[in-house]
Amino acid sequence: MKYILVLFFCVFANSSFGNSIKLNLDKKITVAQDGSGDFKTVQEAIDAAETDKGSVEIYIKNGIYKEKLVIPSSKPQLILVGEDKEKTIITNDDYSGKPNPNSKRNFGTSDSYTLLVRANDVTIENVTIENSWCDKGQAVSLCAKGERFIIRNANILGCQDTLLTDGDGYYQYYENCYIEGTTDFIFGPAVAVFENCVINSKKDSYITAASTPENLGFGYVFINCKLIADAGVTKVFLGRPWRPYAKTVFIKSKLGDHILPEGWNPWKDERYPDKDKTAFYAEYKNKGKGAKTNKRVSWSHQLSKEEAKKYTLKNIFSKDDFWKVIIEK
Repeated sequence: MKYILVLFFCVFANSSFGNSIKLNLDKKITVAQDGSGDFKTVQEAIDAAETDKGSVEIYIKNGIYKEKLVIPSSKPQLILVGEDKEKTIITNDDYSGKPNPNSKRNFGTSDSYTLLVRANDVTIENVTIENSWCDKGQAVSLCAKGERFIIRNANILGCQDTLLTDGDGYYQYYENCYIEGTTDFIFGPAVAVFENCVINSKKDSYITAASTPENLGFGYVFINCKLIADAGVTKVFLGRPWRPYAKTVFIKSKLGDHILPEGWNPWKDERYPDKDKTAFYAEYKNKGKGAKTNKRVSWSHQLSKEEAKKYTLKNIFSKDDFWKVIIEK
């Protein structure tokens, strides 16, 4: 009889434990390198998250996580929250041209990422995402490739091609982020708003390289951002068009004296020799030593008060009421 009772207790205990773990994976998962959480690595937590019934939060305790992360398309509504953005660090060092140990080819730009977001409706907060490779070539830190992506209060660190805003016309929102790099370190075809962000140039080069699809009314929009630079950096362009219909607008932002008087570069090449005729680059009520407009290239624009009114979250993110999601979160 005693044996039967013990056996019943063990089975019941294991069943209850299993149910509690499942319930946890349905709602919140904790990652801690010291073993005090549900998992020790972020990727394990992502793989275990069950988002089929709604959002799941992954809480990441402080630590340096040397991982190459993928949030697959099967994990929509995933939420990653770090304990402290300065101490919760996800880092890797792949770069374009580096041999890929999992295939017979080298890494390219797009798969050099530290974090790849493929899923829709992902939110990330309070973390540092870093690609530590800075010697030469492209090295993506964050590749955001999902619709309605939100990242807040985060550091996105790297050198060339730090942030790839991927997905033609996909909606992305960056708030209170610090983003650094050297050349074209914010690039891609997404519709992206950067609000209250600090943008740091680490060398004389270009900040943005949008590739906005032709049929879209918005590309990159920077609102109330601050553009700074490392010591000795004095010749930086606001952007150049990766593709002919690139769109980039800076609104009410502070531009440091490292921004060149001409502001924008046409990036002419044999394939697209007339990008200065099709790209849309504009500014409105910026301030700082780099905001003087009297020597801007003739093909750029200074928005009127009436034109600037259309640059609201509601207008930019008009589909799916994404602007409401941003405000509610």
